[in-house]
Amino acid sequence: MTPNGGEGGEPAPDTEATEAVLDEALLGGPRTLTVERLAERAGVGEDRVRAYWQALGLPLTEGEEHAFTEKDAQALADVFAFAATERLDERALTTLIRSTGHTTERLVLWQVEALVEHMTRRFDLDDTSARLLVLDRLPELAPVLEEQLLHAWRRQLAAVAGRFAVEFSDARATAVDEHELPLPRAVGFADIVSFTQRTRGLGSSELAEFVQLFETSARDVITAAGGRVVKTIGDAVLYVADDVATGARVALGLAEAGGREEDVDVPPVRVSLVWGRVLSRFGDVFGPSVNLAARLVDIAEPTTVLVDRETAGLLAGDQRFALTAQPETEVQGLGTIEPVRLQWAYRG
Repeated sequence: MTPNGGEGGEPAPDTEATEAVLDEALLGGPRTLTVERLAERAGVGEDRVRAYWQALGLPLTEGEEHAFTEKDAQALADVFAFAATERLDERALTTLIRSTGHTTERLVLWQVEALVEHMTRRFDLDDTSARLLVLDRLPELAPVLEEQLLHAWRRQLAAVAGRFAVEFSDARATAVDEHELPLPRAVGFADIVSFTQRTRGLGSSELAEFVQLFETSARDVITAAGGRVVKTIGDAVLYVADDVATGARVALGLAEAGGREEDVDVPPVRVSLVWGRVLSRFGDVFGPSVNLAARLVDIAEPTTVLVDRETAGLLAGDQRFALTAQPETEVQGLGTIEPVRLQWAYRG
């Protein structure tokens, strides 16, 4: 089917996909409310409306511009009623709203760009025409994407709840050090070797394909081995695992999935792994072990995995892994570290 409903042929963006049509499809109705009226409809002060919109990461109009819908008012009323029922302070409420805004902003941009790329390939369009076509198709495409978002959110929430249930089931019987970071995790980085050199001279489509290949491959390896992607940072990916052996499998899998230095299509990577306690906030992880992992990946040779001495000690009894001490290295901010190379043991 073409976007216009016929079989085959060249699609033509529908000029009827105006802002009003999109508002009806995506926002559930026309923009009839000013900031003042939005606050009245939601039953809160204008200052709270402004704080909510800022936390969501959306621009806030001023004056008498009609920029908001009745569904906006209902969403505001619902979230502030929820905050009152749960007695959330401003810090907690702002964090919850900001997490939604930040995540969905990245999500919709990712999805729209994927659709633009698809339309470009499928119909042999230039970038501008593909974007106009996606704009025209959004009312049809959005419902499925919305359903998938809610389904994925529920599955991810269930996965987190399941991990917490296992990890903290005996926590009440264990003394807790209030100065200790709460979560024991294996953390590590995988970094593309010579990223600048490899991507110099690439056009936008070639660069996008290069980065997408790396990120997709890394995510597949990490997930298959039992780890989780925390974030991608340009030419690197940060991952975590719940136990050190799983972290080791992830790290070695990433090193194996990368190419050799002479490969053009599959970039080689250097990888690090550190076991330690971390703080999880804002969808990210923080702590000394994260900093150490970042330093180790910087000094790792292409296609190799480096761990620190403490992590090596935890892996030493596992016959699946081979550990080779490397020369001591001085790194800025951490002093002298003792890296250890991690490899698979011989499997005959």
